[in-house]
Amino acid sequence: MEINTARTNSAMKESPASELSSLNPRLEVKSKIWSIGGGKGGVGKSMVTANTAIMLAQMGYKVVAVDLDLGGANLHTCLGMGIPQKTLSDYISRQVSSLKEVVVPSPIENLSIISGAQDEIGIANLKYLQKNKLLKNLNDLNADYILLDLGAGTSFNTLDFFITAHKGLLVVLPEPTSIENTYRFIKSIFIRKIKMIDDFLEIQPLINKAMTAKIGTRQSVPSEMIANVCQINPQLGQRLKDEISQLKFQIIMNQVRNKSEAEMGYSIQTICKKYFGVQVEYLGYLDYDQSAWQSVKKRRPVTQEFPHCNLSMSFKKLVAKLYSQ
Repeated sequence: MEINTARTNSAMKESPASELSSLNPRLEVKSKIWSIGGGKGGVGKSMVTANTAIMLAQMGYKVVAVDLDLGGANLHTCLGMGIPQKTLSDYISRQVSSLKEVVVPSPIENLSIISGAQDEIGIANLKYLQKNKLLKNLNDLNADYILLDLGAGTSFNTLDFFITAHKGLLVVLPEPTSIENTYRFIKSIFIRKIKMIDDFLEIQPLINKAMTAKIGTRQSVPSEMIANVCQINPQLGQRLKDEISQLKFQIIMNQVRNKSEAEMGYSIQTICKKYFGVQVEYLGYLDYDQSAWQSVKKRRPVTQEFPHCNLSMSFKKLVAKLYSQ
């Protein structure tokens, strides 16, 4: 395997804008925080998180991988571990007083894990204060890199965890459902970002119209909404453009079988710039490889079970490009 370096939740109740605006758009921490997300389950987010974390750890960096797929945590399995005795459930339910207390060493030197919540009904739906506390307490973790393995979909928790990270990675499969959900995820990030800023309260009707419009219609295109705002209030429109320009994502195409699938990353990049006004970098692609599922069956990370396979070499190239930026 070689790396080529080359729903919107309108039905969910929104948090007040004053609460949203208190979420720091970029966490001020010593660690570099990377979020790994995607609009669809099963695209390989946890596999990418686990093996990227391993590569960073093997380079000598101190890494903490955090499983934020609340209600569906499996990052520990991808790292070849059983369910740790201490998980986010203990922290969220105040069984422990510090986030550091649920940091568990992994079998890989320099790599620790905070396992996702386990078995507690309703734990996946964090309250605002719980989420904000968790985000702020990432400051307490003594690490060079903190990798956030996010859940699938566009829940407010997932969007906020993605936005607050320093680097946002989107894992995409070269298939229609994954690509469509990736667009939906980016659109949701776009709208969530705007709703975090009190100055944009007056354009809420335009935001809601774009949010509820069907994908593919003119009304659903965020760039159309920006153009409308610029006509109504040029100063506010410019502020909106400036805020959106801060949104920068990187895309990794996973399980690519041919050249045409590999080039889908460039198409996504172009479309996101045209319709969202968002900078999206196509980081590269991972070929479909038998070693991936073989390592899953053995409950071992592919970079540990098959350290010399093409996929493991790919992760080395991928991480080298990521951390050099």
